[in-house]
Amino acid sequence: MSPITRQLHIRGTVQGVWYRESMRQEAEQLGVTGWVRNRFDGSVEALVQGTPEAVEAIIEWCKRGPERAEVARVEIDEATPGSERFDSFVKFPTA
Repeated sequence: MSPITRQLHIRGTVQGVWYRESMRQEAEQLGVTGWVRNRFDGSVEALVQGTPEAVEAIIEWCKRGPERAEVARVEIDEATPGSERFDSFVKFPTA
């Protein structure tokens, strides 16, 4: 089965609460690849790739986040199909 890719934009109290590292750990456990980064507007952005089940599981996790996070909403977009494949899940610098 081909992996699916989704672009996520997470809003709420999601910076300074260990969100990115917690998401990286969760993605690793689920077998999801891609990346996550803080945005200058206070949100978190991520690109996730994996089986439909794994991607759905990480999206559900994103709606809760780590213990100190207060997620207001998660916006989900289908990523433009392309040849980009990820081998791991990484944290990128703020953009």
